Amino acid sequence: MVLITGAGAGLGLALTRRLMAGGRHHLVATAREESLGRFEEAGVREGARLWIRAMDVTDGGQRRRVVEEVDRELGGVDVLVNNAGIAFRSVLEHVNEGEWLEQMRVNFRGPAELARLVLPAMRARRAGRIVSVSSVGGMMAMPTMALYSASKFALEGAFEALWYEVRPWGIRVTLVQPGFVRSDSFTRTRFTRQARHGRDEEGDPYHAHYREMHGFIERWMRRAWSSPEEVARVIERVMERRDPPLRVSATPDAWVFAKLRRWLPRRWYHRLLYAALPGIGRWGPAGRAGEVSG
Repeated sequence: MVLITGAGAGLGLALTRRLMAGGRHHLVATAREESLGRFEEAGVREGARLWIRAMDVTDGGQRRRVVEEVDRELGGVDVLVNNAGIAFRSVLEHVNEGEWLEQMRVNFRGPAELARLVLPAMRARRAGRIVSVSSVGGMMAMPTMALYSASKFALEGAFEALWYEVRPWGIRVTLVQPGFVRSDSFTRTRFTRQARHGRDEEGDPYHAHYREMHGFIERWMRRAWSSPEEVARVIERVMERRDPPLRVSATPDAWVFAKLRRWLPRRWYHRLLYAALPGIGRWGPAGRAGEVSG
């Protein structure tokens, strides 16, 4: 039995379709109440092997109700796929406390709390899989994506610890790291309140950061080699492996970045990425690019 969060669009919907087509799993596909209509629009309907349930991963009551229903009616969650996520675009200076909390509740606390709910039954069965969709942003931070990277770094740290903690019970934990995925999801990225001002006002110190990075990310996502369906195939393979690794690169660019991070000296790595930032000579003081010292 597979429980998928954020299943109403993008990767979550692609994974739901793929697993349904395979016919080997009972699925519980979840999305926020206001997003449930997307299943009907996509031609995905409940049946003998598919339940669709409303669940906001930040709502403790909804999390408990769904997991308790699965425990009671289906014998528990065999595979948890933590896919739900949001992305704020902002430099660190343009974030308020509420925006920090919202980003962390969705991308970090929600997955961690769901893992806590499904683990007792998994330990009792001495089996289970927890697959969390992380990101290249969980191993390398990008400017103007400070909140998003912070949430994914937190996810990576917690679930790496969990890998060690639950392995004695035969439970396998995997972090799937996509890079750029061909989609229009960048249009759903939310700017913080101050970031919107920085994006729109040429006099803002970070205006060039937002202008250059927004165009850069949009171009790469439109031209990306990988689709949501291809990343869904990677997740399915992780689910089928007897002993999957802790981290799996889900797209070619994610694989390249992982190798660069591992093998390049730290100073070279950061200099390389800094030099590759779009329009870096126009960031900050006019015509001056900063030095990388570490």
